[in-house]
Amino acid sequence: MSPRLTVTKEDGLITTKAGRKLPKRTTKGWQFLCQWNDGTTSWHPLKDVKESHLLQVAKHAINNGLAEEPAFAWWVPHTVKKRDRIIKAMKKQYFRIHQKYGIEIPKTVQEAQALDTKTGTTFWMDAIRKEMKNCSNAFEMLPEGSRIPVGHTHIKCHLIFDVKHGSLERKARYVAGGHMTAPPTSITYASVVSRESVRIAFVLAALNGLEIEVADIGNAYLNAPTNEKIVITCGLEFGAQFEGRLAKIVRAQYGLKGSGQAWRSHLAKVLLEDENLGFHMCKADNDVWFRPAIKPDGTKYYEYILVYTDDVLCL
Repeated sequence: MSPRLTVTKEDGLITTKAGRKLPKRTTKGWQFLCQWNDGTTSWHPLKDVKESHLLQVAKHAINNGLAEEPAFAWWVPHTVKKRDRIIKAMKKQYFRIHQKYGIEIPKTVQEAQALDTKTGTTFWMDAIRKEMKNCSNAFEMLPEGSRIPVGHTHIKCHLIFDVKHGSLERKARYVAGGHMTAPPTSITYASVVSRESVRIAFVLAALNGLEIEVADIGNAYLNAPTNEKIVITCGLEFGAQFEGRLAKIVRAQYGLKGSGQAWRSHLAKVLLEDENLGFHMCKADNDVWFRPAIKPDGTKYYEYILVYTDDVLCL
C-alpha cells in the first residue's frame, strides 16, 4: 500500500445527482505482495490481483480488517454475498435430489442402511466401508473419555452419497465441515494447470509423437498432512467400536479450508525433492512439470506432468 495515494474513508463516497451517497469505485494506492509457488515474491496492483483472484482477495480483506477501506468496501460485500447465494443454492439443489438414474440416494448412514434393507442389497454400506477404509489414515483416535485437546476445534463431518454414471456404482465421500473452522491465517489458494498449458501440451505431444495418459489419484488429499488442529466425534460410519469417540484429523481431509493447498504443496515437494524422479517446475506455469528423457531409438525429448487438483495429464 502507498499511504499517500490511498483514498481515505472521508473521500471514499461520492454523491449522486439524486443526493445518494455511493462508494467510490477505486483501488488507488493499494498493492499486494504475492508469493509464488517457486518461493519468489513480487508486488502487484490491487486491480490486477482482484481480477485474477477475486474471492481470495475478498477473504483476505475480511480476515485482515480491510473490508471497510474505500478500495475494498465497494466490491467485497457484494462478492461475499454472491458466494453465499451460490453455496445456498447448491445446498438446496443437493437436498432436493432424492434419486439419480432411478436409484434412491440417502443423505445419512441410517438412510443408507434402510435402503439396503429395503432393496435386499449391500451397495450403500459397501460404498461407506470402502470410503472409510480409504480415509482411515486421516484420523488419530483419542483414548476413550478424552476431552477436546487445547487449541483444537471441534467440527462435524458427514458423508455425501452419489451414483456413478454408466456402472451405477454407489459412491460415498466423507467430508469435513470446514465452514465450522476459524478463518485461516495463511493463504489456502491451490493453483491448477491453465487451459493454455494444456493446449500447448497437446501440440507438443502431436509434434513429438508422445503418448498422452490421464490418471486420477485416489483420495489424493489424504496423502498430505494437515496443519489444521481439528477434532471430530466419530459417527456410525466408523463402526460400533469407535462410535462416539473423539479423533484428530491428521491428513488433508476433504472439506477443510486448507486441504487443497496442503495437497498441492505436498505433491510439489515430492516432485522437487525426489532426485530419482528428476522433475523440474515450469516457471511459466507452476503446475507443469518436466524432465529430460530418451526414446529407445536414442532421440532426446521431455516428459511432462500437468496437475489439475487430483488428476494428472502425463506426456
